[in-house]
Amino acid sequence: MCLLSIIEDEPSYGYEMVRKLQERGLHLASEGSVYPVLSRLQKQEMIEGYLVQSSEGPARKYYRMSKAGRSALEQWRHDWIGFRDSVDEVMNEAKHG
Repeated sequence: MCLLSIIEDEPSYGYEMVRKLQERGLHLASEGSVYPVLSRLQKQEMIEGYLVQSSEGPARKYYRMSKAGRSALEQWRHDWIGFRDSVDEVMNEAKHG
């Protein structure tokens, strides 16, 4: 969900996504954890990969959202809000209960 959210803004390559996730506070993200997820998302046709030549070295594989990815992200956001609200309710009840 977080990777789809990152590339929803603009197409990105793997290392760039890791950096953006870490900048937004998700410090568990690493290249080793991101690439397998990107591969699964691409196999599920939620994202599309394409190569872009780089002046800094070899071509980079960028990823962009597909229609299926946009639909999935919208549903996941809805589900996440419900889950988050439920957890908040439990935590607040336990604290004040």
